[in-house]
Amino acid sequence: MVNRRVRHWLLAVALALICTIGMAQAQPGGASDAVAKDTPLQHLPALRGDYFLHASAAVGRSFHIYVRLPEGYDPDAPQRYPVVYLLDGDSLFPILAANHLFLTYDDGLPEAIVVGIAYGGFESSVNRRGYDFSAPAADAREDQGGADRFLALLREELLPEVERRYAADPMRRILFGQSRGGYFVLYSAFVAPDLFWGRIASNPAFDPGRGRFFAAPPAAVRDDLGLVVTSGARDWPALRESALAWFDAWRDRQDAPWAVHLHTVPDGTHAADSVNSYRAGMGWLFGKRDGGAR
Repeated sequence: MVNRRVRHWLLAVALALICTIGMAQAQPGGASDAVAKDTPLQHLPALRGDYFLHASAAVGRSFHIYVRLPEGYDPDAPQRYPVVYLLDGDSLFPILAANHLFLTYDDGLPEAIVVGIAYGGFESSVNRRGYDFSAPAADAREDQGGADRFLALLREELLPEVERRYAADPMRRILFGQSRGGYFVLYSAFVAPDLFWGRIASNPAFDPGRGRFFAAPPAAVRDDLGLVVTSGARDWPALRESALAWFDAWRDRQDAPWAVHLHTVPDGTHAADSVNSYRAGMGWLFGKRDGGAR
């Protein structure tokens, strides 16, 4: 049995702990606040903007939508901004949305609304990028083939919602995707060329259904569309070879509904150079179209 002195000591410790917790709760920004609340992006000005959860009828799952708004953004002003849609927003939104600010400083890139489409985790039970970003094809695996549904999510749900909520310019939509996301960027270009003004496919995959990316796409209504493929000099050999072969096939074709551009990232690897791909692709789309490889 615990003696009286020990009981008194335990009571004193308990009272001190209760007082400490109470003081933290009473102080704004105290320890309990940090535990009880998510840290808002409003305290990261390079990412300041908005967030909403989108329950997709087309895909049958929900997505976390993060929005970075331009510096000085005023929803009541007449100005309308280009909108960049980032696939794999779980990882690419905090990297590329923040870096866009520096590109406006250093490169004169126009400010833009940057939208990150996120799954909310990397676990395969949550993150279905392999399915969403690959199209049906004879050589597709069982866990691939959902690109048509994901395209419907963009075209019928997310793009209209973003353009309803924010001061977006529907004539300046840009889609960025890396690796499997780059595959989806190409897929959208060949299925719905007019949906995005600009597209950047960073180190894209070309399978399944590789042949669709060498076949004739539908004609476009607009004549100002651009499609950039970036390829790291040290990307996986199969992807590097496919990117070069694709560009060679499309360099001089007359049936392309978009101007095409291949950019090689010097010493670039597969996943670590998204900022370089973004910089090169956005710079070319906004006024540096020269039609050649560099």
